[in-house]
Amino acid sequence: MDESVRRRLDSISRQILPPQPQSVLQDLLHSNLLSVSSESVASPPVIIGGMVMDIHAKPSAALKPGTTTPGKVQYMRGGVARNIAECMSVLGTKPFIISIVGLDMAGKVLLEHWESAGLSSEGIRKLEGITTPVVSNIFDADGEVAAAVASVEAVETFLTPDWIRKFRYNICSAPFLIVDANLAPQTLEAACQLAAESGVPVWFEPVSILKSRRISSVVSYVTSVSPNVHELISMANALSENNPHLIPNVDFSERKHSIESSFQMLKPAISLLLEKGIKWVVVTLGSDGVLLCSKEGPGFLNHAVNTTVISSLGETLGKIMRRNSTKNSFSSMKSRLASSNPYCLHFPALPAMVASLTGAGDCLVGGTLASVCAGLDIFQSLAVGIAVAKIAVETETNVPSHCNVASITEDAKKILFAVKELAFNR
Repeated sequence: MDESVRRRLDSISRQILPPQPQSVLQDLLHSNLLSVSSESVASPPVIIGGMVMDIHAKPSAALKPGTTTPGKVQYMRGGVARNIAECMSVLGTKPFIISIVGLDMAGKVLLEHWESAGLSSEGIRKLEGITTPVVSNIFDADGEVAAAVASVEAVETFLTPDWIRKFRYNICSAPFLIVDANLAPQTLEAACQLAAESGVPVWFEPVSILKSRRISSVVSYVTSVSPNVHELISMANALSENNPHLIPNVDFSERKHSIESSFQMLKPAISLLLEKGIKWVVVTLGSDGVLLCSKEGPGFLNHAVNTTVISSLGETLGKIMRRNSTKNSFSSMKSRLASSNPYCLHFPALPAMVASLTGAGDCLVGGTLASVCAGLDIFQSLAVGIAVAKIAVETETNVPSHCNVASITEDAKKILFAVKELAFNR
């Protein structure tokens, strides 16, 4: 049996069995738990965070302060954790979500859709008398968020450590845990500590500039992060105990910087996160693509797949990607990156006809992690995530309702051919 499976079973047994002499406990383990195969104990990834009803207001003319502007207002199922989970589900990986909704109209809409997709709602706390989280977004003519108001206090107030601990087994047996920074700091800590008990990797999604600072209390547990530029700088400053403004903000609004110069400006922040023990720093650059920075080899996360149920769709994705893994300069680059020296790779974005930019970052994470579950390494998985994000950008909803695996694979191959290594130690 794989060592990671054995380790997690040991942890789970300590939690579900009453205290007993060590020899009796070992007998029980060997007769009941360790005799089963890894497929029998396969568990889904766990995602903890917000389920949100989004209101999207898209003007058909230039916004004018102080008056109404003609346009379209739509209700969308949203929330960072919910979007990531739905994206993974569309790609064939059925995650287990831990979240909170009220039993109001918005909550019922979110729950109805969730259950209709065949996803478990066991981890979703459902309470009378509270307001389901709602975010109202006003977009500009380019599809960027011009202003937004978030009413998500239910996540912080009612998604408590005690509720998280009810799902100790799910977390400790998961291949990985994803937490979004909507969670209150004490809830983040409770979730990450449970994951740490069984060596479960943790992916931290920063959500916003302000909430990204919550990483400071859980950084020792975090394996991967996926910030945008401003969230990255905010996280780095939150982790700079002696100098909270060590990393200056970087203005990318005029797109006047090359990818190489942008990386050099961001490198102090990235280096700080790597020094704190984070294994993968995935920095999203919008239409300029993604930076992947690490000291680990490409297969670092793949041990998690041993305890993951891989769907037929996931198997198809993995097989096509591996079968079409053409030898190129990137393939040879991969073989020398498994060292203790930090490196940075730039993954380009693909051209897209923009319908909506909300949800794209969540779909990048969802597509990446669904691909890890399908047995792809982190480089291949990130390329798939970028390809899925392109589909999300071209879709009105936060998460596309379906994805063509063959098309995703072709786009991912194009991305991998164009990956470039940036000079980390310059």
